[in-house]
Amino acid sequence: MSYKQEECTACGNLVAPGENAVHFPCPKCGDVLLWRCERCRRFARSYTCPKCGFEGP
Repeated sequence: MSYKQEECTACGNLVAPGENAVHFPCPKCGDVLLWRCERCRRFARSYTCPKCGFEGP
């Protein structure tokens, strides 16, 4: 089994295994799984859904 490393939706950096990151479906369309790294969560950096354009922190 291989592990696919995800990218933070806000900054584009790879999310490290074991990092205090979160992932959730887009609140608007629900079709895209959005990832936020620990740093972007801490600083409340905004993110944009690549499918519907929803913006949020």
